Amino acid sequence: MSWPALLGALLCTLRVGLGTLDAEDFLPTALHNCPDRCVCAADHLSCAGLGLQDVPAPLPVSAADLDLSHNALQRLRPGWLTPLSHLRTLRLGHNELEALGHGVFENASVLQLLDLSWNALRALSGHDLEGLKALETLLLFHNRLAHLDPNAFQGLSALRGLYLGCNELTTFSFDHLHGLGVAHLRTLDLSSNRLGRIQAPDLASLPAFLKNGLYLHNNPLPCDCHLYHLLQRWRQRGLSAVSDFAREYVCLAFKVPTSRVRFFEHSRVFENCSAPLAGSLEKPEEQLQVQAGQSLRLQCNASAPAAHVAWVSPQHELLVAPGSRNGSIAVLADGSLAIRNVQPWHEGVFVCLATGPRLRHSQTHEYNVTVNFTNPEPEAFNTGYTTLLGCAVGLVLVLLYLFAPPCPGCRRCYQRTCRCRRWPRAPSPLQELSAQSSVLSTTPPDAPSRKASVHKHVVFLEPGRNGLNGRVQLAVAEDFDLYNPVSLRFKAGSESTSSMGSEGLVIT
Repeated sequence: MSWPALLGALLCTLRVGLGTLDAEDFLPTALHNCPDRCVCAADHLSCAGLGLQDVPAPLPVSAADLDLSHNALQRLRPGWLTPLSHLRTLRLGHNELEALGHGVFENASVLQLLDLSWNALRALSGHDLEGLKALETLLLFHNRLAHLDPNAFQGLSALRGLYLGCNELTTFSFDHLHGLGVAHLRTLDLSSNRLGRIQAPDLASLPAFLKNGLYLHNNPLPCDCHLYHLLQRWRQRGLSAVSDFAREYVCLAFKVPTSRVRFFEHSRVFENCSAPLAGSLEKPEEQLQVQAGQSLRLQCNASAPAAHVAWVSPQHELLVAPGSRNGSIAVLADGSLAIRNVQPWHEGVFVCLATGPRLRHSQTHEYNVTVNFTNPEPEAFNTGYTTLLGCAVGLVLVLLYLFAPPCPGCRRCYQRTCRCRRWPRAPSPLQELSAQSSVLSTTPPDAPSRKASVHKHVVFLEPGRNGLNGRVQLAVAEDFDLYNPVSLRFKAGSESTSSMGSEGLVIT
Protein backbone atom coordinates (compact mmCIF):
# COMPACT_ATOMS: atom_id res chain seq x y z
CA MET A 1 0.00 0.00 0.00
CA SER A 2 1.34 3.34 -0.98
CA TRP A 3 1.91 6.12 1.52
CA PRO A 4 -0.93 8.34 0.17
CA ALA A 5 -3.46 5.52 0.51
CA LEU A 6 -2.28 4.68 4.03
CA LEU A 7 -2.47 8.32 5.04
CA GLY A 8 -6.01 8.67 3.66
CA ALA A 9 -7.22 5.58 5.54
CA LEU A 10 -5.69 6.91 8.76
CA LEU A 11 -7.45 10.28 8.33
CA CYS A 12 -10.80 8.60 7.68
CA THR A 13 -10.45 6.47 10.80
CA LEU A 14 -9.53 9.50 12.87
CA ARG A 15 -12.50 11.46 11.48
CA VAL A 16 -14.94 8.70 12.33
CA GLY A 17 -13.57 8.43 15.84
CA LEU A 18 -13.75 12.14 16.37
CA GLY A 19 -17.32 12.19 15.08
CA THR A 20 -18.37 9.53 17.60
CA LEU A 21 -16.77 11.38 20.46
CA ASP A 22 -18.38 14.67 19.41
CA ALA A 23 -21.84 13.11 19.32
CA GLU A 24 -21.50 11.85 22.90
CA ASP A 25 -19.96 15.03 24.17
CA PHE A 26 -22.77 17.18 22.78
CA LEU A 27 -25.61 15.15 24.35
CA PRO A 28 -27.63 17.29 26.82
CA THR A 29 -26.63 16.68 30.40
CA ALA A 30 -30.31 16.53 31.41
CA LEU A 31 -30.79 13.37 29.35
CA HIS A 32 -28.01 11.65 31.23
CA ASN A 33 -29.77 12.36 34.57
CA CYS A 34 -33.34 11.65 33.42
CA PRO A 35 -34.66 8.69 35.47
CA ASP A 36 -35.75 5.54 33.73
CA ARG A 37 -39.30 5.62 32.29
CA CYS A 38 -39.68 9.28 33.22
CA VAL A 39 -40.25 12.12 30.79
CA CYS A 40 -37.80 15.01 30.73
CA ALA A 41 -38.58 18.10 28.67
CA ALA A 42 -36.59 21.25 29.31
CA ASP A 43 -37.19 22.05 32.99
CA HIS A 44 -40.15 19.69 33.34
CA LEU A 45 -39.77 16.20 34.83
CA SER A 46 -42.73 13.83 34.96
CA CYS A 47 -42.64 10.42 36.64
CA ALA A 48 -46.39 10.19 37.18
CA GLY A 49 -48.32 6.93 37.11
CA LEU A 50 -45.32 4.59 37.18
CA GLY A 51 -46.13 2.77 40.43
CA LEU A 52 -42.96 4.06 42.12
CA GLN A 53 -42.46 3.19 45.79
CA ASP A 54 -39.48 5.45 46.21
CA VAL A 55 -38.27 8.64 44.62
CA PRO A 56 -35.97 7.90 41.68
CA ALA A 57 -32.41 9.18 41.83
CA PRO A 58 -30.56 11.06 40.60
CA LEU A 59 -32.85 13.88 39.50
CA PRO A 60 -31.87 16.51 36.93
CA VAL A 61 -30.78 19.68 38.69
CA SER A 62 -32.48 21.87 36.10
CA ALA A 63 -35.97 20.59 36.96
CA ALA A 64 -38.41 23.35 37.90
CA ASP A 65 -41.61 21.29 37.67
CA LEU A 66 -41.52 17.80 39.22
CA ASP A 67 -44.54 15.49 38.95
CA LEU A 68 -44.51 12.34 41.10
CA SER A 69 -48.27 11.95 41.42
CA HIS A 70 -50.26 8.70 41.01
CA ASN A 71 -47.56 6.45 42.43
CA ALA A 72 -47.13 4.39 45.59
CA LEU A 73 -44.71 6.60 47.53
CA GLN A 74 -44.84 5.94 51.27
CA ARG A 75 -42.05 8.15 52.56
CA LEU A 76 -39.76 10.99 51.55
CA ARG A 77 -36.09 11.06 52.49
CA PRO A 78 -34.73 14.16 54.26
CA GLY A 79 -32.75 16.34 51.91
CA TRP A 80 -33.98 14.66 48.74
CA LEU A 81 -34.69 18.08 47.19
CA THR A 82 -31.22 19.46 47.87
CA PRO A 83 -30.02 19.27 44.23
CA LEU A 84 -33.22 20.89 42.93
CA SER A 85 -32.54 24.51 43.75
CA HIS A 86 -34.80 25.78 40.91
CA LEU A 87 -37.87 23.73 41.82
CA ARG A 88 -41.08 25.79 41.73
CA THR A 89 -43.82 23.13 41.47
CA LEU A 90 -43.92 19.77 43.25
CA ARG A 91 -46.82 17.35 42.74
CA LEU A 92 -47.07 14.45 45.18
CA GLY A 93 -50.82 13.82 45.02
CA HIS A 94 -52.41 10.37 44.84
CA ASN A 95 -49.70 8.54 46.79
CA GLU A 96 -49.54 6.68 50.12
CA LEU A 97 -47.66 9.19 52.26
CA GLU A 98 -48.54 8.85 55.95
CA ALA A 99 -46.04 11.36 57.38
CA LEU A 100 -43.55 13.95 56.19
CA GLY A 101 -40.79 14.41 58.77
CA HIS A 102 -38.14 16.97 59.55
CA GLY A 103 -35.99 18.27 56.67
CA VAL A 104 -38.13 16.82 53.89
CA PHE A 105 -38.41 20.17 52.12
CA GLU A 106 -34.91 21.38 52.74
CA ASN A 107 -33.49 23.58 49.95
CA ALA A 108 -37.00 24.21 48.54
CA SER A 109 -36.87 27.92 49.24
CA VAL A 110 -38.31 28.89 45.84
CA LEU A 111 -41.09 26.30 45.78
CA GLN A 112 -44.44 27.99 45.06
CA LEU A 113 -46.92 25.09 44.72
CA LEU A 114 -46.95 21.92 46.81
CA ASP A 115 -49.58 19.27 46.11
CA LEU A 116 -49.97 16.68 48.89
CA SER A 117 -53.62 15.86 48.20
CA TRP A 118 -55.07 12.33 48.16
CA ASN A 119 -52.56 10.82 50.56
CA ALA A 120 -52.80 9.26 54.03
CA LEU A 121 -51.34 12.05 56.18
CA ARG A 122 -52.72 11.96 59.72
CA ALA A 123 -50.96 14.88 61.39
CA LEU A 124 -48.71 17.86 60.74
CA SER A 125 -45.99 18.75 63.20
CA GLY A 126 -44.28 22.09 63.61
CA HIS A 127 -41.27 21.05 61.48
CA ASP A 128 -42.88 19.23 58.58
CA LEU A 129 -43.19 22.31 56.37
CA GLU A 130 -39.99 24.11 57.28
CA GLY A 131 -38.08 25.83 54.50
CA LEU A 132 -41.09 26.73 52.36
CA LYS A 133 -40.87 30.47 52.79
CA ALA A 134 -41.93 31.20 49.18
CA LEU A 135 -44.83 28.74 49.10
CA GLU A 136 -48.06 30.28 47.80
CA THR A 137 -50.42 27.29 47.40
CA LEU A 138 -50.61 24.24 49.68
CA LEU A 139 -52.99 21.41 48.74
CA LEU A 140 -53.77 19.04 51.61
CA PHE A 141 -57.34 18.02 50.82
CA HIS A 142 -58.46 14.37 50.85
CA ASN A 143 -56.10 13.16 53.56
CA ARG A 144 -56.74 11.82 57.05
CA LEU A 145 -55.55 14.83 58.98
CA ALA A 146 -56.98 14.85 62.49
CA HIS A 147 -54.37 16.92 64.31
CA LEU A 148 -52.51 20.11 63.49
CA ASP A 149 -49.65 21.42 65.58
CA PRO A 150 -50.26 24.96 66.89
CA ASN A 151 -47.30 26.08 64.75
CA ALA A 152 -47.80 23.72 61.84
CA PHE A 153 -47.85 26.54 59.28
CA GLN A 154 -45.38 28.87 60.89
CA GLY A 155 -42.93 30.32 58.42
CA LEU A 156 -45.32 30.19 55.45
CA SER A 157 -45.46 33.94 55.24
CA ALA A 158 -46.20 34.07 51.49
CA LEU A 159 -49.04 31.51 51.54
CA ARG A 160 -52.16 32.64 49.65
CA GLY A 161 -54.22 29.45 49.53
CA LEU A 162 -54.48 26.68 52.14
CA TYR A 163 -56.77 23.78 51.21
CA LEU A 164 -57.62 21.42 54.09
CA GLY A 165 -60.99 20.15 52.88
CA CYS A 166 -62.14 16.53 53.16
CA ASN A 167 -60.10 15.63 56.23
CA GLU A 168 -60.94 14.59 59.81
CA LEU A 169 -60.23 17.83 61.67
CA THR A 170 -62.40 18.42 64.72
CA THR A 171 -60.82 21.71 65.83
CA PHE A 172 -59.02 24.58 64.21
CA SER A 173 -57.41 27.55 65.90
CA PHE A 174 -58.85 30.65 64.25
CA ASP A 175 -57.20 33.03 66.68
CA HIS A 176 -53.68 32.52 65.31
CA LEU A 177 -54.32 30.07 62.43
CA HIS A 178 -51.65 27.65 63.66
CA GLY A 179 -48.88 30.15 63.12
CA LEU A 180 -50.06 31.21 59.69
CA GLY A 181 -49.82 34.88 58.76
CA VAL A 182 -52.75 36.57 57.08
CA ALA A 183 -50.95 39.29 55.20
CA HIS A 184 -51.22 37.34 51.93
CA LEU A 185 -53.74 34.60 52.81
CA ARG A 186 -56.89 34.79 50.70
CA THR A 187 -58.32 31.25 50.73
CA LEU A 188 -58.76 28.93 53.72
CA ASP A 189 -60.72 25.79 52.85
CA LEU A 190 -61.93 23.80 55.86
CA SER A 191 -64.98 22.26 54.21
CA SER A 192 -66.08 18.64 54.70
CA ASN A 193 -64.33 18.10 58.03
CA ARG A 194 -65.67 17.37 61.51
CA LEU A 195 -65.50 20.85 62.96
CA GLY A 196 -68.05 21.03 65.75
CA ARG A 197 -66.55 23.68 68.03
CA ILE A 198 -66.18 27.03 66.35
CA GLN A 199 -66.23 30.25 68.30
CA ALA A 200 -68.14 33.01 66.55
CA PRO A 201 -65.97 35.83 68.01
CA ASP A 202 -62.88 34.24 66.45
CA LEU A 203 -64.54 34.22 63.05
CA ALA A 204 -65.79 37.76 63.46
CA SER A 205 -62.29 39.05 64.17
CA LEU A 206 -60.84 37.76 60.90
CA PRO A 207 -59.97 40.30 58.19
CA ALA A 208 -62.62 41.01 55.60
CA PHE A 209 -60.59 39.62 52.69
CA LEU A 210 -60.17 36.29 54.51
CA LYS A 211 -63.87 36.03 55.41
CA ASN A 212 -64.64 36.04 51.70
CA GLY A 213 -62.40 32.98 51.22
CA LEU A 214 -63.25 31.01 54.38
CA TYR A 215 -65.09 27.80 53.46
CA LEU A 216 -66.85 26.02 56.35
CA HIS A 217 -69.63 24.13 54.59
CA ASN A 218 -70.29 20.41 55.20
CA ASN A 219 -69.20 20.58 58.83
CA PRO A 220 -71.34 19.60 61.86
CA LEU A 221 -71.40 23.16 63.18
CA PRO A 222 -73.26 23.92 66.42
CA CYS A 223 -76.70 25.50 66.05
CA ASP A 224 -75.51 28.58 67.90
CA CYS A 225 -77.35 31.90 67.69
CA HIS A 226 -74.12 33.91 67.45
CA LEU A 227 -72.77 31.72 64.67
CA TYR A 228 -76.11 31.71 62.84
CA HIS A 229 -76.46 35.48 62.76
CA LEU A 230 -72.80 35.91 61.84
CA LEU A 231 -73.05 33.58 58.84
CA GLN A 232 -76.40 35.08 57.91
CA ARG A 233 -74.83 38.51 57.85
CA TRP A 234 -71.96 37.25 55.69
CA ARG A 235 -74.49 35.81 53.29
CA GLN A 236 -76.40 39.09 53.09
CA ARG A 237 -73.14 40.93 52.42
CA GLY A 238 -72.56 38.63 49.44
CA LEU A 239 -69.46 36.80 50.67
CA SER A 240 -68.95 34.09 48.07
CA ALA A 241 -67.69 31.46 50.52
CA VAL A 242 -71.13 31.50 52.21
CA SER A 243 -73.53 32.52 49.44
CA ASP A 244 -72.18 29.99 46.90
CA PHE A 245 -72.53 27.06 49.33
CA ALA A 246 -75.54 28.21 51.37
CA ARG A 247 -77.36 24.87 51.03
CA GLU A 248 -74.36 22.95 52.33
CA TYR A 249 -74.10 24.78 55.66
CA VAL A 250 -75.54 22.47 58.34
CA CYS A 251 -75.63 22.38 62.12
CA LEU A 252 -76.55 19.84 64.80
CA ALA A 253 -79.77 20.76 66.58
CA PHE A 254 -79.49 18.21 69.41
CA LYS A 255 -75.80 17.24 69.27
CA VAL A 256 -76.75 14.05 67.50
CA PRO A 257 -75.39 13.26 64.01
CA THR A 258 -78.90 12.51 62.77
CA SER A 259 -80.21 15.93 63.84
CA ARG A 260 -78.51 17.90 61.09
CA VAL A 261 -80.48 20.87 59.77
CA ARG A 262 -79.63 23.37 57.12
CA PHE A 263 -78.51 26.72 58.47
CA PHE A 264 -80.39 28.97 56.07
CA GLU A 265 -83.48 26.85 55.38
CA HIS A 266 -84.71 25.77 58.84
CA SER A 267 -85.03 29.11 60.54
CA ARG A 268 -87.36 27.74 63.20
CA VAL A 269 -84.37 26.45 65.10
CA PHE A 270 -83.19 30.06 65.54
CA GLU A 271 -86.53 31.70 66.26
CA ASN A 272 -85.56 32.58 69.84
CA CYS A 273 -82.27 34.22 68.81
CA SER A 274 -82.01 37.98 69.12
CA ALA A 275 -81.09 39.83 65.94
CA PRO A 276 -78.46 42.29 67.25
CA LEU A 277 -76.05 39.52 68.23
CA ALA A 278 -74.05 39.63 64.98
CA GLY A 279 -73.57 43.38 65.18
CA SER A 280 -72.13 43.10 68.66
CA LEU A 281 -69.65 40.43 67.53
CA GLU A 282 -68.44 41.88 64.27
CA LYS A 283 -67.21 45.43 64.29
CA PRO A 284 -68.69 47.15 61.26
CA GLU A 285 -66.39 48.73 58.76
CA GLU A 286 -66.10 52.48 58.88
CA GLN A 287 -67.85 54.19 55.98
CA LEU A 288 -66.04 57.09 54.34
CA GLN A 289 -67.21 59.42 51.57
CA VAL A 290 -64.56 61.32 49.62
CA GLN A 291 -64.60 63.41 46.49
CA ALA A 292 -62.44 62.43 43.55
CA GLY A 293 -59.26 64.47 43.43
CA GLN A 294 -59.15 65.18 47.17
CA SER A 295 -56.66 63.80 49.68
CA LEU A 296 -57.41 61.03 52.19
CA ARG A 297 -55.66 59.76 55.31
CA LEU A 298 -56.59 56.59 57.21
CA GLN A 299 -55.43 55.77 60.74
CA CYS A 300 -54.74 52.22 61.88
CA ASN A 301 -56.55 52.18 65.23
CA ALA A 302 -55.53 49.25 67.42
CA SER A 303 -56.23 48.47 71.06
CA ALA A 304 -52.50 48.42 71.86
CA PRO A 305 -49.32 49.83 70.32
CA ALA A 306 -48.38 47.96 67.17
CA ALA A 307 -44.86 46.95 66.26
CA HIS A 308 -45.64 46.48 62.58
CA VAL A 309 -48.47 47.89 60.49
CA ALA A 310 -49.54 46.79 57.02
CA TRP A 311 -52.50 47.60 54.83
CA VAL A 312 -54.43 45.64 52.22
CA SER A 313 -55.90 47.63 49.34
CA PRO A 314 -59.23 46.90 47.61
CA GLN A 315 -57.16 45.24 44.85
CA HIS A 316 -55.69 42.86 47.51
CA GLU A 317 -52.27 44.45 47.31
CA LEU A 318 -50.22 44.33 50.48
CA LEU A 319 -49.16 47.87 51.34
CA VAL A 320 -46.12 48.49 53.50
CA ALA A 321 -43.80 51.47 53.70
CA PRO A 322 -43.22 53.35 51.49
CA GLY A 323 -46.50 52.48 49.71
CA SER A 324 -48.10 50.98 46.63
CA ARG A 325 -46.30 49.98 43.46
CA ASN A 326 -47.77 52.79 41.38
CA GLY A 327 -46.97 55.40 44.03
CA SER A 328 -50.56 56.63 44.49
CA ILE A 329 -50.80 55.27 48.07
CA ALA A 330 -48.23 55.98 50.78
CA VAL A 331 -47.75 54.25 54.14
CA LEU A 332 -46.33 56.74 56.61
CA ALA A 333 -43.98 56.14 59.54
CA ASP A 334 -46.81 56.14 62.10
CA GLY A 335 -48.62 53.39 60.19
CA SER A 336 -51.28 55.60 58.66
CA LEU A 337 -52.23 55.42 55.01
CA ALA A 338 -52.25 58.54 52.84
CA ILE A 339 -53.69 59.12 49.38
CA ARG A 340 -52.84 62.50 47.90
CA ASN A 341 -55.15 62.35 44.88
CA VAL A 342 -58.14 60.03 45.25
CA GLN A 343 -59.11 58.21 42.05
CA PRO A 344 -61.93 55.75 41.20
CA TRP A 345 -59.66 52.70 41.69
CA HIS A 346 -59.21 53.70 45.34
CA GLU A 347 -62.82 52.79 46.07
CA GLY A 348 -63.37 49.71 48.24
CA VAL A 349 -62.36 48.24 51.58
CA PHE A 350 -58.97 49.10 53.08
CA VAL A 351 -57.89 46.75 55.87
CA CYS A 352 -55.27 47.64 58.44
CA LEU A 353 -53.22 44.78 59.95
CA ALA A 354 -51.51 45.64 63.23
CA THR A 355 -49.13 43.15 64.85
CA GLY A 356 -47.14 43.35 68.05
CA PRO A 357 -46.32 41.55 71.28
CA ARG A 358 -49.70 42.37 72.77
CA LEU A 359 -51.70 42.15 69.57
CA ARG A 360 -53.08 39.29 67.57
CA HIS A 361 -53.38 39.40 63.81
CA SER A 362 -57.12 39.80 64.24
CA GLN A 363 -56.58 43.33 65.51
CA THR A 364 -57.71 44.92 62.29
CA HIS A 365 -59.49 48.06 61.27
CA GLU A 366 -61.51 48.35 58.08
CA TYR A 367 -62.50 51.38 56.03
CA ASN A 368 -65.03 51.25 53.22
CA VAL A 369 -64.12 54.16 50.97
CA THR A 370 -66.65 55.51 48.47
CA VAL A 371 -65.41 57.91 45.79
CA ASN A 372 -67.89 60.52 44.65
CA PHE A 373 -67.71 62.68 41.58
CA THR A 374 -68.79 66.32 41.54
CA ASN A 375 -71.24 66.98 38.73
CA PRO A 376 -70.79 70.55 37.45
CA GLU A 377 -74.00 72.56 37.36
CA PRO A 378 -75.19 73.17 33.81
CA GLU A 379 -74.92 76.81 32.68
CA ALA A 380 -78.22 78.68 32.54
CA PHE A 381 -79.39 79.21 28.97
CA ASN A 382 -79.28 82.97 28.26
CA THR A 383 -81.94 83.95 25.71
CA GLY A 384 -80.98 87.64 25.62
CA TYR A 385 -78.25 87.14 23.06
CA THR A 386 -80.39 85.00 20.81
CA THR A 387 -83.27 87.49 20.95
CA LEU A 388 -80.99 90.41 20.09
CA LEU A 389 -79.47 88.47 17.22
CA GLY A 390 -82.90 87.59 15.83
CA CYS A 391 -84.03 91.21 15.96
CA ALA A 392 -80.90 92.40 14.15
CA VAL A 393 -81.27 89.82 11.39
CA GLY A 394 -84.96 90.69 10.94
CA LEU A 395 -84.22 94.41 10.72
CA VAL A 396 -81.54 93.86 8.06
CA LEU A 397 -83.91 91.76 5.97
CA VAL A 398 -86.65 94.42 6.16
CA LEU A 399 -84.23 97.17 5.08
CA LEU A 400 -83.02 95.09 2.18
CA TYR A 401 -86.57 94.43 1.07
CA LEU A 402 -87.54 98.14 1.21
CA PHE A 403 -84.50 99.95 -0.15
CA ALA A 404 -82.20 97.59 -1.98
CA PRO A 405 -83.06 97.48 -5.76
CA PRO A 406 -83.07 94.07 -7.39
CA CYS A 407 -80.08 93.22 -9.50
CA PRO A 408 -80.34 93.58 -13.33
CA GLY A 409 -79.92 89.91 -13.89
CA CYS A 410 -82.75 89.12 -11.49
CA ARG A 411 -84.97 91.75 -13.23
CA ARG A 412 -84.36 90.27 -16.70
CA CYS A 413 -85.03 86.78 -15.40
CA TYR A 414 -88.25 87.91 -13.80
CA GLN A 415 -89.47 89.64 -16.99
CA ARG A 416 -88.56 86.64 -19.12
CA THR A 417 -90.45 84.36 -16.80
CA CYS A 418 -93.56 86.54 -16.83
CA ARG A 419 -93.47 86.89 -20.67
CA CYS A 420 -93.00 83.23 -21.41
CA ARG A 421 -95.31 81.82 -18.88
CA ARG A 422 -99.01 82.07 -19.64
CA TRP A 423 -101.39 81.28 -16.89
CA PRO A 424 -104.42 79.16 -17.88
CA ARG A 425 -107.76 80.98 -17.85
CA ALA A 426 -110.94 79.53 -16.50
CA PRO A 427 -113.23 78.42 -19.40
CA SER A 428 -116.52 80.28 -19.89
CA PRO A 429 -119.83 78.45 -19.68
CA LEU A 430 -120.32 78.70 -23.43
CA GLN A 431 -116.94 77.19 -24.10
CA GLU A 432 -117.85 74.33 -21.81
CA LEU A 433 -121.08 73.86 -23.65
CA SER A 434 -119.36 73.92 -27.06
CA ALA A 435 -116.87 71.41 -25.81
CA GLN A 436 -119.67 69.13 -24.71
CA SER A 437 -121.52 69.58 -28.00
CA SER A 438 -118.46 68.81 -30.04
CA VAL A 439 -118.28 65.45 -28.44
CA LEU A 440 -121.66 64.47 -29.80
CA SER A 441 -121.40 66.39 -33.08
CA THR A 442 -121.82 64.44 -36.28
CA THR A 443 -119.03 66.44 -37.88
CA PRO A 444 -115.50 65.34 -36.96
CA PRO A 445 -113.66 68.27 -35.41
CA ASP A 446 -110.40 67.50 -37.14
CA ALA A 447 -111.72 67.05 -40.73
CA PRO A 448 -109.47 69.21 -42.93
CA SER A 449 -111.77 69.36 -45.97
CA ARG A 450 -114.85 70.55 -44.19
CA LYS A 451 -115.20 73.92 -42.50
CA ALA A 452 -117.10 74.21 -39.32
CA SER A 453 -120.23 76.28 -39.75
CA VAL A 454 -121.74 78.67 -37.26
CA HIS A 455 -125.30 77.63 -38.08
CA LYS A 456 -124.59 73.88 -37.85
CA HIS A 457 -127.23 71.65 -36.38
CA VAL A 458 -126.30 70.43 -32.91
CA VAL A 459 -128.50 67.73 -31.57
CA PHE A 460 -128.54 66.17 -28.13
CA LEU A 461 -130.16 62.79 -28.02
CA GLU A 462 -132.84 63.07 -25.38
CA PRO A 463 -133.84 60.08 -23.31
CA GLY A 464 -137.45 59.31 -22.86
CA ARG A 465 -139.46 61.88 -21.02
CA ASN A 466 -140.28 59.41 -18.34
CA GLY A 467 -136.59 59.14 -17.57
CA LEU A 468 -135.64 62.82 -17.72
CA ASN A 469 -136.64 63.63 -14.21
CA GLY A 470 -135.53 67.23 -14.45
CA ARG A 471 -132.22 66.64 -16.21
CA VAL A 472 -130.77 69.29 -18.50
CA GLN A 473 -132.36 69.39 -21.95
CA LEU A 474 -130.53 71.51 -24.52
CA ALA A 475 -131.76 72.23 -28.02
CA VAL A 476 -130.03 74.68 -30.33
CA ALA A 477 -131.96 75.95 -33.27
CA GLU A 478 -130.51 76.38 -36.73
CA ASP A 479 -130.52 80.12 -36.53
CA PHE A 480 -128.80 80.24 -33.12
CA ASP A 481 -125.75 82.43 -33.17
CA LEU A 482 -123.00 81.13 -30.93
CA TYR A 483 -121.33 84.51 -30.94
CA ASN A 484 -124.52 86.21 -29.68
CA PRO A 485 -125.86 84.02 -26.88
CA VAL A 486 -128.22 86.70 -25.53
CA SER A 487 -131.27 84.93 -26.90
CA LEU A 488 -130.54 81.79 -24.93
CA ARG A 489 -133.59 80.85 -22.95
CA PHE A 490 -133.88 78.67 -19.94
CA LYS A 491 -136.98 76.80 -19.05
CA ALA A 492 -137.95 73.95 -16.93
CA GLY A 493 -139.97 71.11 -18.20
CA SER A 494 -143.33 70.70 -16.71
CA GLU A 495 -142.68 67.09 -16.01
CA SER A 496 -139.60 67.92 -13.99
CA THR A 497 -140.93 70.78 -11.93
CA SER A 498 -141.12 68.67 -8.83
CA SER A 499 -137.46 67.85 -8.98
CA MET A 500 -136.05 71.29 -9.66
CA GLY A 501 -134.97 71.88 -6.10
CA SER A 502 -132.88 68.77 -6.01
CA GLU A 503 -131.48 68.22 -9.45
CA GLY A 504 -131.53 71.64 -11.20
CA LEU A 505 -133.21 73.31 -14.15
CA VAL A 506 -134.04 71.99 -17.58
CA ILE A 507 -132.40 74.23 -20.16
CA THR A 508 -133.91 74.64 -23.62
